Amino acid sequence: MDICRTPSELRSHLKWLRKQGLSVAFVPTMGYLHAGHMSLIDRAASEAKRVIVSIFVNPTQFGDPQDLESYPRDVAHDLEMLEAANVEAVFLPSVEDIYPEGAETIVETMRLANVLHGEVREGHFRGVATVVAKLFNLVQPDVACFGEKDYQQLQVIRQMVRDLHFPIRIVGCPTVREPDGLALSSRNVRLTPEDRQAALVLSRSLDRAEELATAGATVEEIASTVTDMIVAEPRAALRAVDVTEALTLSPASGKPSGPLALMLSAEFGGILLIDQREVSP
Repeated sequence: MDICRTPSELRSHLKWLRKQGLSVAFVPTMGYLHAGHMSLIDRAASEAKRVIVSIFVNPTQFGDPQDLESYPRDVAHDLEMLEAANVEAVFLPSVEDIYPEGAETIVETMRLANVLHGEVREGHFRGVATVVAKLFNLVQPDVACFGEKDYQQLQVIRQMVRDLHFPIRIVGCPTVREPDGLALSSRNVRLTPEDRQAALVLSRSLDRAEELATAGATVEEIASTVTDMIVAEPRAALRAVDVTEALTLSPASGKPSGPLALMLSAEFGGILLIDQREVSP
């Protein structure tokens, strides 16, 4: 496994791969890898001959400097996991490599970045789109894999790829969960035992929402029930409950006529967690 720490090292390795006619799948991460990340890498390996993974904690998608500072990191362990997964190369750039001095270009999906969770975390999806565009330009993969847990992020990236004509196929991969239902997240390690138990309200709420959607409930009934369930958990600080049309994230109301996206965010002990699911009535 090659470890590339600069854009020039990465380009040199990719040039060697392209000369051999090998297709490339890309999995961008912020490190502190878990089974959810590894499922993306497994899927990537099924989509192309070689897999490239990046590890970069992107400062522009954090609104709170303290959240950025406390984000968990363990690069040595990450590299062990990636080596065991037979990843072709890992890109480990510095902040200065991704955002050189004087950089002033941003990438933003004007509507998708500023609705729903984008209202809760102002500027977050602008940071995501900008860094992913930069990484796509550096790696130039044939396919890239992203988790469906961050459903809005997935749609932002799909929209960006369409709008900017990136010749990249985007693959959404199912959320990986703990046996008790908690969605895997690098932030979970920061939860106290009490807050981790309380965080199960997110997956339980999604289960209930899916039951209601299947039973023919309205969007308003689904949103109200989910909100009440999360608010009833004393350790949860609700940030957002969004029930929208899937893929477009357009507002939904009344009896749904097609798939819905259910997107939740709440804080537990100051740790922001998200959970999301696509359901069909």
